[in-house]
Amino acid sequence: MSELHDIAKVAREASYIMASLGSDIKNKALANVASALLSAKDEIFSANRIDLEEAEKAGLDTPLIKRLKFNDDKINDVVSGIESLIGLEDPVGKVTLKTSLDDGLELTRVTCPIGVIGVIFESRPDALVQIASLCIKSGNAVFLKGGSEAINTNKVLASVISKAGIEAGLPEGWLNLLTLRSEIADMLKLDEYIDLIIPRGSNSFVQYIMQNTNIAVLGHADGVCHTYIDAEANPATALKVALDAKTQYVSVCNATETFLINESLKDTFLPEFIDTLKNAGVEVFGDSYVSSRFGLTEVTEWHHEYLAMKCSVKIVKDVEEAISHINHYGSGHTDAIITENKQTAERFMTMVDSGSVLVNCSTRFADGFRYGFGAEVGIATSKIHARGPVGLEGLVSYKYRLIGNGDIVRPYCDGTKNFKHIHHEI
Repeated sequence: MSELHDIAKVAREASYIMASLGSDIKNKALANVASALLSAKDEIFSANRIDLEEAEKAGLDTPLIKRLKFNDDKINDVVSGIESLIGLEDPVGKVTLKTSLDDGLELTRVTCPIGVIGVIFESRPDALVQIASLCIKSGNAVFLKGGSEAINTNKVLASVISKAGIEAGLPEGWLNLLTLRSEIADMLKLDEYIDLIIPRGSNSFVQYIMQNTNIAVLGHADGVCHTYIDAEANPATALKVALDAKTQYVSVCNATETFLINESLKDTFLPEFIDTLKNAGVEVFGDSYVSSRFGLTEVTEWHHEYLAMKCSVKIVKDVEEAISHINHYGSGHTDAIITENKQTAERFMTMVDSGSVLVNCSTRFADGFRYGFGAEVGIATSKIHARGPVGLEGLVSYKYRLIGNGDIVRPYCDGTKNFKHIHHEI
């Protein structure tokens, strides 16, 4: 029996206690975590400098190094996220259905934590803080496995957060950090103790997880996000939104990777659009028309996540072709349309099969914190059991509670009694 098996057993017991905690204890734990992070920031920054130095020696790409950096801005952001979580309603214990099966026989459906969650995420130390904080608020125990590039930072963060939570009344074993890649395979075998795996990474990585575990998997695949600029788009709006969607922060999954341009804009909007992107330092790839006209490299793969100052541009006939392209080449993450035509916008939102569909705004808005969820454990590109930015609601399940008074089923089977099934407003 492995050491991880024993740790998971403790986590399972901790999850039962987590499920029973009141909002006061969970909010106190979050406040403790926020305070402890600020108090330990010198230790955190020191560990992060080691990770950054090692990453630079290893030749890690600039966007990935930017993700790895954990500085004053990042710590202020995560603390702000924690404070936002404290102010949110407790997702546990909410009655979502109330039915009288018969007189004195009352059925309710009540939200409850999932239990033990395993989250595998990229080299972003701030993600560790966000995930741990969401698990506190939602009453779940958690296993965390971050990218190896952030190992020193993650060790300090996990230690600080775990201790701060326990000091506020959380159980021992509520948070567990995995540091070895080999531990992922071991964790995937722990279906007796772990209820849900949330992998954040490439589509191939998510598929690997799904194929190698009996644990339920909430897939966060790649972010091949699109922005379609319609024939009836406001040019100034389109330029502003497109530039933000691509360049505001390139190494994230909700940055736009492909721009679809209505063919009616070829001679008006398109030249200025290409110049704007290039002047901002974006390397542009195009379809056969765009590449030949502007002397650009032609796109060879439309389902491609750049995570860099690069993007693809394609001319489409109309919104129908844009929708078809997105549904075929997209990842179901986030896609946007820029248009002044409300009917076109509505059709786009209805027909595009993605977790988030946006109108006249940047794809960078598709984020748990920006949606008011406090933070997120990831963006789910699957459709069950959560979709889009997964915040508190995505980290709870539900149970049915039936309260009677010596009731038995026999009278309802022999016809001497009938169910009333009176549904009550919540």
